[in-house]
Amino acid sequence: MTPVRTAGQEAKLALADLRVTRGGMEALRGITFTLPAATSLSVIGGAGSGKSVLLRAMCRMLDLDREWHVSGSVKVDGEEILGDGIDVARVRRRLGLVFSQPAVLPMSVFENVVFGLRAMGVREQHALEEAYERSMRRVMLWEQLGRQPAKQPGDLSAEVRQRLCIARAIALEPEALLLDEPCAALDPVATQTLEDMLSRLRRECTLVLATNNLQQAARLSDVTCYLERGDVVEIGDTPALFSRPSDVRTEDFLAGRVS
Repeated sequence: MTPVRTAGQEAKLALADLRVTRGGMEALRGITFTLPAATSLSVIGGAGSGKSVLLRAMCRMLDLDREWHVSGSVKVDGEEILGDGIDVARVRRRLGLVFSQPAVLPMSVFENVVFGLRAMGVREQHALEEAYERSMRRVMLWEQLGRQPAKQPGDLSAEVRQRLCIARAIALEPEALLLDEPCAALDPVATQTLEDMLSRLRRECTLVLATNNLQQAARLSDVTCYLERGDVVEIGDTPALFSRPSDVRTEDFLAGRVS
């Protein structure tokens, strides 16, 4: 199933028959959809539905475990990123993944944000400082923390550390940002702050958000995809899917009648 695209909109992300297996068990069963640029997609579904696996397959994080087998197609701007002979490091720069638990590094705030740039070989201090300020402003941390580049992140709140992780991801100017339950470790107040930041970020970046929070999906996404046991049950415009689901399984899930 494919979200409707308006005239002139090209697919930023295009998945075709994406299948993932581990130990003979299917985690994803032929996922197919396209997503235009500067569009936010929420992926919802119960435990074991394949939400996290989908994000990791898209940015080739599953390559780190030989037990996973991935087939099918994932294209970014029409360029295939699965298969042999692909620069996997480049793929992970193009599709930045943010985990549910803030994965800050044991180094200063500044070095956390520019870590990926240094790994790419950027050495010019002026370029690093520009990227640092730009990223910190985009995650709404510049006024609070940006002028403390030497600060260690260990004593920061979970919400600020998560925004710092997002700043590190977007410092690489990814073509899409993949967020795997980014508010899972946050309280409701911190969740609201992070959502406010993501609401701004979605205007300038393609977002794919895996979430168990249905209200969050409704607030933050243009398109919603409901997964069940690795299958796409329904995908489409978020307000329509939440108010008028076309599949009874989606309706049952939204109503809390299935796990």
